Amino acid sequence: MKRFFLWLGAVALVGAQEPVRAQGLFSDSIRAARATVDPQELANPSVLGQGKSKGVVIRYERLPRFGMHSRGQQSNVEDARADVLRSNRFEFKAYAPLVNNPHFKLVLGGGYFLEEFNYKEPATQEYPLYQRLEDKNLRSLDAQLVMLRPINHKNYIIFRVKGELNGDYGKDNKISLTRYLRTSMEAIYGWKKSPYLSYGVGVQLGYAFGRQTIYPALLYNRTFNDKWGVEAIFPANVTFRRNFSEKSLLYMGYRIDGATYNINIDTPPFNQYETVELRKSEIKGRLRWDREIYDFLWFGLETGYRYNHRFNLYDGRRRTANPLIETHIKDAVFFNVELFLVPPRRFLKQ
Repeated sequence: MKRFFLWLGAVALVGAQEPVRAQGLFSDSIRAARATVDPQELANPSVLGQGKSKGVVIRYERLPRFGMHSRGQQSNVEDARADVLRSNRFEFKAYAPLVNNPHFKLVLGGGYFLEEFNYKEPATQEYPLYQRLEDKNLRSLDAQLVMLRPINHKNYIIFRVKGELNGDYGKDNKISLTRYLRTSMEAIYGWKKSPYLSYGVGVQLGYAFGRQTIYPALLYNRTFNDKWGVEAIFPANVTFRRNFSEKSLLYMGYRIDGATYNINIDTPPFNQYETVELRKSEIKGRLRWDREIYDFLWFGLETGYRYNHRFNLYDGRRRTANPLIETHIKDAVFFNVELFLVPPRRFLKQ
């Protein structure tokens, strides 16, 4: 058990949090941390006052009732409307370091994500897209490597590569790497200006906007005082932090989430395509509260407003093809609850 929590401490140094958030340690108090800062510490993206990094995460999210309006973009694809009673999302994540030394840190992460849709009217299931979404959950099984390479006391490099198997696969069909595999990566070069300010520039290759796209990444972590700070990798997420104590933190900001899923629709006209791909993206304004339960065990409560940016169906073999179906999803409030493990204080002090 002790070895496991020391692993979590190493994960905290690398900062393995989604999407590539470089979180650092939260000491017993900001005041105590200030008194123990080592001026010769090698550079890293964390700043004093940030929340503890997560080693194991279990999350449940729910979106209450919202409407969907799908419009066919091909002559042989019909339009449809439906009401979703609820959408449930379940997620599990875990991280463990492979290499942990002052000059190089490498963390292995893995996770499983599931999203389900429950519709109000069974009659709407005559529409192939809605029928498939209710019959088969969207799933994602992923693995990632996160690297932190301090160059000196002022500069560092963060690199992450991630592979995901995304689709509506289940027990009745095999997982095909050529159909379901999605890859993403980030690379950031950073500057540690002080224990309270770290920033960096880089690029991200990912699916935040619904399809694989390269876009810039601007990292900015800053603690302004004992109560306020900001943590951001723009444009993917920007979060302001309010420290009530070392055991209670409030976050306010936004996050962009996106993914693509290979789905199997075996009815006309979709069965003429080798593969059909659902590309989805959403922007969430969020308010989150993290609270310690007992030393290494924390919970998080989050709510906010989800704006749907994209929920479209495409010919999966044509990256730049026009959509087969464009779906407008009504914006809705969301809620989630999370339990997570963090490094205990006594191990962080060692």
